[in-house]
Amino acid sequence: MNQRYMLDTNVVSHIMQGRDAPLLARLGALVVGQVVISSVTLAELEYGIHRKAGAAGLRNALTQLLQRVDVLPWDEKVATVYGELCATLESQGINLSDFDMMIAAHAIATGATLVSRDKAFQQVPQHRLQLQVW
Repeated sequence: MNQRYMLDTNVVSHIMQGRDAPLLARLGALVVGQVVISSVTLAELEYGIHRKAGAAGLRNALTQLLQRVDVLPWDEKVATVYGELCATLESQGINLSDFDMMIAAHAIATGATLVSRDKAFQQVPQHRLQLQVW
């Protein structure tokens, strides 16, 4: 299979807004199954939608996105990578938010390239996390 890309929450938010033509074009050039999101990202998106009154447009955008991308489950392998990653980064004085750390661990555990516009991920050593900014 081709390289797999895991979209971070901020990239998915841009996709759902539908106003970033270069991002949408890049996404459209990839084959089905090549783009995934973490179940953690889905949880963050659901939280955001439930916090906003009148979020029918966002709900529709999320529903459409979920028809085109797979949601990878959080499992034992990811949990193991998460624990080790957190401990290692913490010992180096690197701290990401809990959700960011969970998403980074998920990308590492699945061998996916994380696609994000969040500069926090740049703190994770490149030999651990494959990162691209779209």
